[in-house]
Amino acid sequence: MYADVIVDMAAGQLDKVFQYDVPETMAQSVSIGSQVIVPFGAGNRKVRGFVIGFSEKTDYDPMKIKPLESVVDGELTAENQMIRIAYKMKQVYGSTMIQALKTVIPVRRQVQAVIRRYYRPKASKAQAPAVLSSVLEDRRSRAKSRLMTWFLEDEGTPDGEFHWFSKETVLAASGVSQATLKAAVKEGLVEESSRQVYRRPLNNNPGFAGKVRLTDVQKKAADDIMEDSRQVHLLFGVTGSGKTEVYMELMARMIEQKRQVIVLIPEIALTLQTVSRFYGRFGDRVSVMNSKLSDGERYDQYLRAKRGDIDVVVGPRSALFMPFERLGMIIIDEEHDGAYKSEKSPKYHAREAAVWRARMCGAKVVLGSATPSVISYTKALSGEYGLHKLTERAKKDSALPNVFTADLREEFKQHNYSIFSRKLKQMMGERLKRHEQIMLFLNRRGFAGFVSCRSCGYVLKCKHCDVSLTAHAGGILKCHYCGFEMPVPKVCPQCGSKYIAGFGTGTQKVEQMVHEAFPQAKVLRMDKDAVTKKDSMETILSDFRAHKADILVGTQMIVKGHDFPKVTLVGILAADLSMYAGDYMACERTFGLLVQAAGRAGRDSLAGDVVIQTYQPDHYSVKAAAAQDYEAFYEQEIVYRQMMHYPPAAHIRVILGECADEAVLEACMKMLAQSAGEYIEKTQAQAEIVGPANAYVSKGKDAYRKVLYIKSSSLELLIRLKENAENCMQRESRFRSVYIQFDLDPMTMY
Repeated sequence: MYADVIVDMAAGQLDKVFQYDVPETMAQSVSIGSQVIVPFGAGNRKVRGFVIGFSEKTDYDPMKIKPLESVVDGELTAENQMIRIAYKMKQVYGSTMIQALKTVIPVRRQVQAVIRRYYRPKASKAQAPAVLSSVLEDRRSRAKSRLMTWFLEDEGTPDGEFHWFSKETVLAASGVSQATLKAAVKEGLVEESSRQVYRRPLNNNPGFAGKVRLTDVQKKAADDIMEDSRQVHLLFGVTGSGKTEVYMELMARMIEQKRQVIVLIPEIALTLQTVSRFYGRFGDRVSVMNSKLSDGERYDQYLRAKRGDIDVVVGPRSALFMPFERLGMIIIDEEHDGAYKSEKSPKYHAREAAVWRARMCGAKVVLGSATPSVISYTKALSGEYGLHKLTERAKKDSALPNVFTADLREEFKQHNYSIFSRKLKQMMGERLKRHEQIMLFLNRRGFAGFVSCRSCGYVLKCKHCDVSLTAHAGGILKCHYCGFEMPVPKVCPQCGSKYIAGFGTGTQKVEQMVHEAFPQAKVLRMDKDAVTKKDSMETILSDFRAHKADILVGTQMIVKGHDFPKVTLVGILAADLSMYAGDYMACERTFGLLVQAAGRAGRDSLAGDVVIQTYQPDHYSVKAAAAQDYEAFYEQEIVYRQMMHYPPAAHIRVILGECADEAVLEACMKMLAQSAGEYIEKTQAQAEIVGPANAYVSKGKDAYRKVLYIKSSSLELLIRLKENAENCMQRESRFRSVYIQFDLDPMTMY
């Protein structure tokens, strides 16, 4: 038997795999992820490596293969865990081992050392009141006022000086942009240093002094999670019930035990608000990891985690793989969110990968949501997960909002052709008069859904993909699948008619219509097109929180976890958009978006209202969301899943094929379906094969796309069927021109 070994993981050389012979005396002690000592190079120097696989054959002369020297015994290190997780991803979801390794062990390029910068007010403690007064009088920069207010709250050192704060702490805790911080330095309000002089003591922020005061219900949830022997727990709390306070209590208890915590959030947009609260409680022991960081910043955070300089890391899906050696808890906030499912191979789900890692190091996993995934709630009801409920909002004067449903069919009958129902428009006017804030949610960016000819019906499509182009402001058509752009033609390319126009509505058009209906209102828009610059997302959120705008228009980016005290009205403009998406999770996704959007209203002492605009007011997803009744939704949704054998009633294996030659793709996909059918018949297993058929996007980026689905309640069978497909692909040369992707329990159908 031969072992596949990588010998220089620290340098990111994950593609270079070396084979070594496994002596019989070591056969029982070496496994995937084992650390081994191997001879390496011409001088046979001894180096440490990691086993990532085994094979019975070798690609080299067996006489030249060197044997393993020894196996390193001891506890699982973070590297061991990452390799085992990578192997599990390859096995369950389907990918190459190299793809899986690069997912869990980010390749670290050669970068310049990161200079960590620190800041403090330039004034002395005695001068602080006068400085703060002068800054507050300058109404031109609310951000600068917010920055200095935060700085000057510091109680200072025993000798009367202000503490130094790292750049990460300043930006996250104060909520300002880098531009504001640089401006404060330039104006002489703040001084900068490239070395750390002091570190702010933990729990020294007045807003989060010592322990957070929990309600009795929150404290019971934290106590139960810590005392319950089950490894995975679902914290099911209504919007505004204080799940974050429970998280912080759990984090504090873990840190007291000298354990580390990973906190996953679904959107980078949530990082600012979440991290500022964590920094206030735990200081510089908190780290942030996300895709907005440069290579140098990422490497710096990775090294801090490796050295044990931090106790908490916050970030999206990729933060799950930080190299903590003393990991005690993984918290997944908004666990229902589709962002936790990877879009590229291996198409793993962070929830499952978190459970795998937790089992390896004896950690707990806490899943938090106001609208739990059907899969998680089913496991909680069965007792596999612990279930802890927060049924009321945490703030005394805060209550769940009143929800109104506007039937758009009736609006049309009453000759209201506006995007705003009469109820929503009336409420918007009232809120603007009272100087309260409004959020408008539409889960479609752009100016119009598609552009077509009114004479012949021709729809403008992407020349590389089988999808319609979306109209954007400025007369530009964009493909949201491959990025292709073109100007809107003046006449129809098919019939020459000049009657060509956009249909449907996107967030850009909503923004324009708000300006037309309420010209006095200040409006911000947040969608993928509006946050292309590094700090643009934080700037939009900070400006809205500072009430520099009355109305925020956006896609689902604005409805996840944000807390704006002055928002008293949320308008959901088209509740039906996600309801008929053509996959089994459409109703769950619709319900979740509606409840999460509604949850942004009335989170403080001001009462909140929500208007849901829909063509299907009697659909169970809409009715349950309007009543904010998760159990009512779940009872109907689980019956549908069981009838159709969809997760969690069964698992779905997906095999997606892409090829520039449609005939070759068709033949190869039929071959995989036939091979799977023969295997199922031979083993007398229970499974259902659907397809192959054209994918939802049948052509993308100049490649044809076909999909094959296999349903079964046996996960082991679907793993074997994936391996059977891989063997078929290796035997047949036609697969060399076909790109195959595997998936398991997809969040959206292909």
